[in-house]
Amino acid sequence: MDAALLRRLTPEVLGVLVGRGADLAAAEDAVQEALVRAVGVWPVDPPRDPKGWLVTVAWHRFLDATRADTARRRREDLVVEEPVPGPVSGADDTLQLYFLCAHPSLTPSSAVALTLRAVGGLTTRQIAQAYLVPEATMAQRISRARRTVSGVRFDQPGDVATVLRVLYLVFNEGYSGAVDLAAEAIRLTRQLAAAIDHPEVAGLLALMLLHHARRAARTAPDGSLVPLAAQDRTRWDTTLIAEGVRILQAALARDRLGEFQAQAAVAALHADAPTSGETDWVQIVEWYDELARLTDSPVVRLNRAVAVGEADGPRAGLAALAVLDPALPRHAAAAAYLHERAGDLATAARSYADAAQRAGNLAERDHLVRQAARLNAATGRG
Repeated sequence: MDAALLRRLTPEVLGVLVGRGADLAAAEDAVQEALVRAVGVWPVDPPRDPKGWLVTVAWHRFLDATRADTARRRREDLVVEEPVPGPVSGADDTLQLYFLCAHPSLTPSSAVALTLRAVGGLTTRQIAQAYLVPEATMAQRISRARRTVSGVRFDQPGDVATVLRVLYLVFNEGYSGAVDLAAEAIRLTRQLAAAIDHPEVAGLLALMLLHHARRAARTAPDGSLVPLAAQDRTRWDTTLIAEGVRILQAALARDRLGEFQAQAAVAALHADAPTSGETDWVQIVEWYDELARLTDSPVVRLNRAVAVGEADGPRAGLAALAVLDPALPRHAAAAAYLHERAGDLATAARSYADAAQRAGNLAERDHLVRQAARLNAATGRG
């Protein structure tokens, strides 16, 4: 296989597809798939016209992807929004693609980014936001990942941990409302749980179900966000909650704790509380301590600070928040909430306004703007 020839032809083939009307991102994905196929085919059946061969295969891949995307959108329009409880049937090859893109030749972060872009359908900007890096940095990471796998055989699928990370990020994008991918992520995780006896796969599935159970209560009729404490808990899907708790309990009983099981335990404690005031915040802080030990994630420590504010009072929460980087996503929103609970309404209003400027989506921004306006009105500043 002439790797230099493939590298030389790649921009030429890409230019042909774009010239035929393909958008750049879709053309890059199609060319990448053609290169992967060339690696497997050319050593035993070299083409007489390499460029023509690549153009033909890439164009067909682009058309197939376009048709598949259209069909997927049609299915999404027809399928009931909530995922059906229990095992799924009719498995397709999407999950296999997740494993193939999570190739051992890539670092875990690059494999996740490539899979989200090539299979999950997320934009480079959405992936960058999930990883807390600039969009240009993520674009370079994805491009490097594509170049890395362009000269390798896809006969060594990636590991389960990388695939779980991808599914989790896809679910989060769908749950945030930016892209409706939550039900698809649950469907694929159900498939994985049916195929692999792994406590973290079960933990991720439980986490998704417990979060998805609250989806109907997360927005008001006008589309505005409803915070967890203010949600109408009668609108929570008790069937999904019961299934999620059952799956989580079975996973925890195996005594192989992982981050998804710990996150699911936090979600289960929220789901178990009849009212917001009856939430077992002390136990939630303990689970966040476990999560911090497992992940050393600053986002986990931020969520822990809020939980400490509920368990031990807002001043304790602010003290826990003070040691974290103010540039963290939702740091300002957490500070605003804790300052409001501490009675410092003026500082809380400023923090809500600051958080609104950093919000990742329109619904979140509008919610934070309303919170700032409410406190400004209460302090006579509005």
